Amino acid sequence: MPPRPDRRSRSLDAGASADSPARSPGGISARASGGSSPGVAGGSSPGVAGGSSPGAAGGSSAGAAGGSSAGAAGGSSAGAAGGPKQDRSRATRQRLLETTIRCLATHGWEASTVGFIAAEAGISRGAVQHHYRTREDLILGALEHMFASRVAMLDALPEPSGNGPARVHAVVADLVEAVGGELFRAALQVWTVAAADPELRAAVVPLERHFAREVHRRAVRLLRADDSDPEMRGLIQATLDLARGLALAGVLTDDSRRRARVVRAWSAQLATVLA
Repeated sequence: MPPRPDRRSRSLDAGASADSPARSPGGISARASGGSSPGVAGGSSPGVAGGSSPGAAGGSSAGAAGGSSAGAAGGSSAGAAGGPKQDRSRATRQRLLETTIRCLATHGWEASTVGFIAAEAGISRGAVQHHYRTREDLILGALEHMFASRVAMLDALPEPSGNGPARVHAVVADLVEAVGGELFRAALQVWTVAAADPELRAAVVPLERHFAREVHRRAVRLLRADDSDPEMRGLIQATLDLARGLALAGVLTDDSRRRARVVRAWSAQLATVLA
């Protein structure tokens, strides 16, 4: 994941209320307090929580009497004492990020305040602040998790069998389904705000570019296309742009029937070029 630009964080209890729907992101830190990287909910490294290394404070060298060695009493390594607490913390963070995405997709940006998200997740605001100091950090953490989830969805797409138009149609239809859905609706809420907020836009654009590259690579693999051919590369990009456009068309109404016709028509054209 490309690094996020350094940003200024604001505490949840400092200045304007974090639950004020009128406030847009304006102080996004480069990494949320305890923030996660894409796909790593709560991602602490082994031995962090309360852990001591050989020869750490109190201590003695590894294996010496009274001293703590890696994984010994008082010092935690992966799977040592303290593991259940870390597991609970990761589970809480996972639930918090997934709830944030659902709230954005279902209720929109304005309604998705810290208090609302905490209530929907069934955790306290203090627990939210333990993981993410500001609303902006929480939103960005959710975005990272969302992009990782979207890439995972693409990785989970089955390898279509056969060849010819039927295979191309299966790939295009799967790409359209993977690009749309709840994750797309949540991202759309953030894009709308980012369009008028330079700080949020600076954080979101690198994430989007990274996701676009990942989707393109997977589309090339699934379609068995020659990405070195400029014309073919353009057609792959057009396919992904089509998927986003169809996802947008389905935000307000059920557009599934028209979407199916468009996917079939485009797949037939693409299959002709790939043949």
